[in-house]
Amino acid sequence: MPKAKVSKDYRPAPATETAASRTPVKINTGGTPLWYKILMFGLMVLGLAWLIVFYVAGDKIPLMMDLGPWNYLVGFSGLVLGLLMTMGWR
Repeated sequence: MPKAKVSKDYRPAPATETAASRTPVKINTGGTPLWYKILMFGLMVLGLAWLIVFYVAGDKIPLMMDLGPWNYLVGFSGLVLGLLMTMGWR
């Protein structure tokens, strides 16, 4: 089997350069605050609950009867805002 050719101008990097460049660096991202998570999940649950209540008992609740089809906007707005907030979650 043929052997690999080794170039004669190969010089390894000095030990200090290699050690410094391979040192792991921990980045402190901080995470997401608790209030942000509560608000995010709360908006999603509130929007879903609004839509479910509208489907089940919308004709018996005066406010929902007055809103009519705008109930969809209210419910989906909560869902979409909560889902958009997930992009900021770390």
